[in-house]
Amino acid sequence: MSASETPLLDELLKGPWPSFVKEMKEMADTKPMVRDVLRQLEKSYVDKKTHWKHGGIVGVKGYGGGIIGRYSDSPDEFPGAAHFHTVRVNQPAGWFYSSQALRDLCDIFEKYGSGLTNMHGSTGDIILLGTTTDELEPIFSALTEKGWDLGGSGSALRTPSCCVGPARCEWAMFDCLDVCHELTHFYQDEIHRPGFPYKFKIKVSGCPNDCVSSIARADFSIIGTWKDQIQINQEEMRKYVEEGANPLTSAVLLCPTRAIEWDGKEITIDNENCVRCMQCINAFPRALKPGKERGATILLGAKAPIVQGALFSSVLIPFMEIEPPYEEVRDLLERIWDVWDDHGENKERIGELVERMGKGEFLDQIGVEPDVQMVFHPRENPYVFYDEYYEET
Repeated sequence: MSASETPLLDELLKGPWPSFVKEMKEMADTKPMVRDVLRQLEKSYVDKKTHWKHGGIVGVKGYGGGIIGRYSDSPDEFPGAAHFHTVRVNQPAGWFYSSQALRDLCDIFEKYGSGLTNMHGSTGDIILLGTTTDELEPIFSALTEKGWDLGGSGSALRTPSCCVGPARCEWAMFDCLDVCHELTHFYQDEIHRPGFPYKFKIKVSGCPNDCVSSIARADFSIIGTWKDQIQINQEEMRKYVEEGANPLTSAVLLCPTRAIEWDGKEITIDNENCVRCMQCINAFPRALKPGKERGATILLGAKAPIVQGALFSSVLIPFMEIEPPYEEVRDLLERIWDVWDDHGENKERIGELVERMGKGEFLDQIGVEPDVQMVFHPRENPYVFYDEYYEET
């Protein structure tokens, strides 16, 4: 594809960074669809507006989600981009693939679509970018023959995702791969047949390092934690100091609640005030380890700034044991969905409902007792009130 066709896009080829333009141009000579998408994008840069139009629901038989419809508003000018639908494929827990599985995916989309992939979308799915309405059913059939399924889209449960967990990480407090796998299989109907007020994302992190950023991106976060005291090996801590490490600058001064002290010989931790951020454990992994009584904190309500502003999630259940078959997790999820179904407005995420309803009322509706760990600023303006408070005043 010549530079004269896309002079503005070619600016993205300059500099040290990789560019999607380079990859797409390499495909443009064999894929007319890709060529027209680049030409349409160039026009968008010139006109300073998108030329993808909203509307037009497409899908596969029996499913209400998994396909994102994309249509050009200039199909006569860019016939290859007239349809450019996105297919979301449910990724395996922890994003573990065999090389054969990846080859199968690429072969399928090379045959039935543009050949462009995104590994992965922000929800976690494998994203197959660009195909036509006529090819959706053949793609779906080819995927299912190889053991794949579509992910979630629309006002549905989006494809659950998780970190690599105990498969590769020593800090995992529970088997987050198994949790993600089981929830995905149990809630197939909620994933594939949209029936919620808006989207709902579940992300599972094995420890407070939160490698899937669930606290900022998930409506329902399951984040590994521990209930008892941090395990301390004083001898290993002294070895760190002998090797040149400084506990004062690497742990004590960085502790958000000033719960750590170092007297030059031993480190002490005020576990009552520890917020399980893992800063100290990450700095001195040989000397400090999470406690032995392990489970997860359940948080609720994160979202990106769409419709309304961005939200971080807040604590819903400070500590929950996470054991198969995860009935306690499922029971909590379904109580939340029941309240959301009854009170949620169109395009209202669960975090927005909690803000509108008030957390005290929401907790009462789902049958969860208030806890001090749910409060952001205890001395400022707590939004959880106790009946005893009113009785005393």
